[in-house]
Amino acid sequence: MNIDITEFTANCLKLIDEVANTHQRLVINRGGKPLVEVVPIVDETPKSLFGYMKGTVTIHGDIVAPSGEVWSAESGDEDHFYADLQPHGNDK
Repeated sequence: MNIDITEFTANCLKLIDEVANTHQRLVINRGGKPLVEVVPIVDETPKSLFGYMKGTVTIHGDIVAPSGEVWSAESGDEDHFYADLQPHGNDK
């Protein structure tokens, strides 16, 4: 919506309420040239944190089945890092 500055001055509170309710921008003109724009504030925060990321994740493949990757804890590749450590309870 476009409006002249003199009309905006006379009806500013009503026009601001209209922008807030309709969510349409308002362009204020002076001498036929756009001067400023009044836009509604859009609340981007979700009303609840529950489910606010719904639809943002895509699962590819089976996420439950084992991947077949051998971990170093199973293969013993990193045992030399722990060779000097003593088990708890043996503080003699």
